[in-house]
Amino acid sequence: MASSASMTSRTAEEESYQDRILAGVSRTFAFTIPQLPGDLRKVVTNAYLLCRIADTLEDEPSLSASQKVMLQEQFLAVLRGEAAARAFASRVTPLLSDATLPDERELVANTSVVVRCTHSLTAPQQQALIKCVSIMCRGMACYQDSASLEGLEDMAEVDRYCYHVAGVVGEMLTELFCQHSGEIHEKRTELLALAPSFGEGLQLTNILKDLWDDWQRGVCWLPRKEFRELGVELSSLSPGRSDEEFAAALRHMVGIAHAHLRNALRYTLLIPSRETGIKRFCLWAIGLAVLTLRRIAARPTYRSGQEVKVSRRTVKATIISTNLTARHDGMLELLFTGVTRGLPLRPLAGPPPELSDWASGPPA
Repeated sequence: MASSASMTSRTAEEESYQDRILAGVSRTFAFTIPQLPGDLRKVVTNAYLLCRIADTLEDEPSLSASQKVMLQEQFLAVLRGEAAARAFASRVTPLLSDATLPDERELVANTSVVVRCTHSLTAPQQQALIKCVSIMCRGMACYQDSASLEGLEDMAEVDRYCYHVAGVVGEMLTELFCQHSGEIHEKRTELLALAPSFGEGLQLTNILKDLWDDWQRGVCWLPRKEFRELGVELSSLSPGRSDEEFAAALRHMVGIAHAHLRNALRYTLLIPSRETGIKRFCLWAIGLAVLTLRRIAARPTYRSGQEVKVSRRTVKATIISTNLTARHDGMLELLFTGVTRGLPLRPLAGPPPELSDWASGPPA
């Protein structure tokens, strides 16, 4: 049996690996997650890396839809402790093509390190993470065969897609926040009602930012019906398009994402002011998304995500301004109003009621 000292050393090495690989696979989360309270940093880092492994499988172009479904089910078995993580990683890593970034390949190859961290968490934390990744994997599987340049059927279908890849993450984070703080737990019902919208606002922003990067790999996540009603056929899209119909359709989507980010602010304002780390974590994500939407709205002829990416200087300004106002809800609302002034805003339809069962009780 390993000594207590050796186990502590191994745990420290695993956590150090998580921090290092996080910086490689996500610059954004590498600077937002450290804002969280100490007891949340490890679990949220682990949660992100698990989701990134699942997402890497979904994005790998050399895998067929049936292969992706099979591998995602095997990954879930690993998380549940029913299969060996090393064997899974050895089987999957050679299947990844050059389209998978080196850091993502390394992450998949080290699945066993990440999963050991998962299994070291408390039982409620593990339940929340496994439930999230299960919903994500099985939801993504529904879109494997339909992913194409034709887009998704309509906005309701986009909502469902965004729920499975991002809304469910908002629900998982809410569970973790509630486990962290009894004061936050008192707002659990209200927070869970807004959590999917928070995730969808961030995901829609990414869909718009990455529109042409996704297009180059043969995928579009925009709604056919709504774009057709505005005079745009998704199958005819091409980078740099400058007609008024496309600009109007793009503004329509920016308006929907903006509305979701307003819900994200409402969510953040429910977090007690004393939880400044959690509030900063949320506010930085909201601020960067809003600023990205502003760049998209101002430059509808952009050809890549790089053209609408927020600059380092703007990121620093966002951090400073949100840090100064994190404890003052009134000032946060004024800041949000100022930054979103001039952005289109569209009313939201309610989320399909069958999407979430988190509100019925703790993760099972």
